[in-house]
Amino acid sequence: MNVDHTKIAVGKYLVSPLAKQQGERYAASVSIRSGRGSATHDRVMRFSGLFDSAAAAVHYATEHALGWIHERSTPACA
Repeated sequence: MNVDHTKIAVGKYLVSPLAKQQGERYAASVSIRSGRGSATHDRVMRFSGLFDSAAAAVHYATEHALGWIHERSTPACA
């Protein structure tokens, strides 16, 4: 069973967290999409830890996606 939660728009990115049931626990993954049409880029992250609830897995995936976006949005120091 997959638990697909609400997509989150963050600037030019669309974040789609997902929790997948693995026995009695949940695995987390997230899609980070940018661009349109033939220029669409989709980065998918799958995490190795298991979580006690779908909400915890989705929260973990969302936080990591937002961190990834933040790293790319912060200007580099000269």
